[in-house]
Amino acid sequence: MGHGDELVLSDANFPGTSIGQKCVRCDGHGCAEVMKALLTLFPLDDFVEAPLAVMQVPAGMFPGDKAPIWEAFRAAADTDLPTAKFDMMDHDAFMERARKAFAVVQTGETALYGNIIIRKGVVRLQDHVQAVRSGRSQRLCVQYVRGLRSGGRQG
Repeated sequence: MGHGDELVLSDANFPGTSIGQKCVRCDGHGCAEVMKALLTLFPLDDFVEAPLAVMQVPAGMFPGDKAPIWEAFRAAADTDLPTAKFDMMDHDAFMERARKAFAVVQTGETALYGNIIIRKGVVRLQDHVQAVRSGRSQRLCVQYVRGLRSGGRQG
């Protein structure tokens, strides 16, 4: 993956296999948990206003029309780029953008609207070295990379 490529982190209900060019399974892990792990080695794009995108929820479904899991996405994003903004996309636009993503990482997330598109930024060597030395590069990142190397299918 290069700078500007996008990755879909999806919940268990997302059609990851049929919509994604590659689909890596991360069953047993929540979407925000996987996001936080990936962001230790996968920086958000700080050259765009909104390197994150979520699907709008139907009016009145949740208080303030915000899915509760978005708070966990915000917390995960804050570990890398606290100023990162979210695009709120309607269902069809989100799905179309997901089809163009580099890959889908389908998690076992059960929260409704637990899908997010993240845009990869520039890996700065000093940040990568710090993450590895501090032990922040978690097992989930290894699982993700292995999944991509194996053609995207991992059960």
